[in-house]
Amino acid sequence: MDISLPFDPAAAWLAGGGPDAAIAVTSRVRLARNLANHNFPTHPDQSDRSSVLSDVRNAFQSLPDGDGYTWCEIDRQSNLERHLLLESHLISRELADGTGPRALAFNPAKSISVMVNEEDHLRMQALCSGLRLKDAFASVDQLDNAIASRLAFAYSPLFGYLTSCPTNVGTGLRASVMLHLPALVMTSHIEKVFRAIYEMHMAVRGFYGEGTEAMGDFYQISNQITCGRSENDILADMEASIKAIISYENRAREELLERERPRLEDVIWRSWGILEYARQITSEEAMRHLSNLRLGVVTKILDSLTLESIQRLLLLCQPAHLQQIEGHNLESDERDIARATFLRGSLSLTR
Repeated sequence: MDISLPFDPAAAWLAGGGPDAAIAVTSRVRLARNLANHNFPTHPDQSDRSSVLSDVRNAFQSLPDGDGYTWCEIDRQSNLERHLLLESHLISRELADGTGPRALAFNPAKSISVMVNEEDHLRMQALCSGLRLKDAFASVDQLDNAIASRLAFAYSPLFGYLTSCPTNVGTGLRASVMLHLPALVMTSHIEKVFRAIYEMHMAVRGFYGEGTEAMGDFYQISNQITCGRSENDILADMEASIKAIISYENRAREELLERERPRLEDVIWRSWGILEYARQITSEEAMRHLSNLRLGVVTKILDSLTLESIQRLLLLCQPAHLQQIEGHNLESDERDIARATFLRGSLSLTR
């Protein structure tokens, strides 16, 4: 059941569909759970971690659709394979770079994944395209109930689900939406929005979640409160806040189109020119220019690309996916050359 190269990057969240998809790239809901009568993963007991992994794997195999999941033990995967999973948003950097027995299970659509022995015994997540927090929660909640019927979770009647980090105690729920906010950056309103986000008790994270930097004006916005409120209340407040941010971004885009269209067109077409003719380009620079092309698609300044094609390019030009395309490991400078070649070829097909 382990993954093998070549790893197929096809995933439902790349489609570019769903409500507010022009700004809301993906919605994710994650549930943190720990098994009762086991040390939490932060305790350095490798035999206990192995026991947890075995129990979770057996539980998965007994699920009605368990055979449809791919199971891979992360500590047995190569560095390239681990980072393919990270770039595909199936695992966290902590799981990719960790040590000891740890695993991942994911469904064929790569819309549901479960990390085993990350910060908690189980980190179950559902990922959807567009602003679809309720759909994501429904999917992961169904899986949570199925696993809970087979494994006993650490739970307190007073505090709720118990987790390694106190900030996750209670529901164990983290909801996040990946937002594309280039117009707020271009109009210098992004810091004002960030201040409002913090005041609403939400966090801003980078492209790959906690501990990563924002790239290409993509930001993950997530809740911070998990205890003392129901899952539905958390999701309702989160969705209302995200819709407000989406409204601000739409207003900024309208302002650019009405008052500064030549400037906006210049930014977008310059990015096209760089990507079409560059001979060497870093991940960060490619992300910045692809971000501008994505803005060009949704504002209809560009009509030869689609959201799905842009989002696939954003994924495939990342280091691990690029090395998979090339078929061998590449040094940093070699990746920059290969990335430029790949992007030139991809854009030439749209002419």
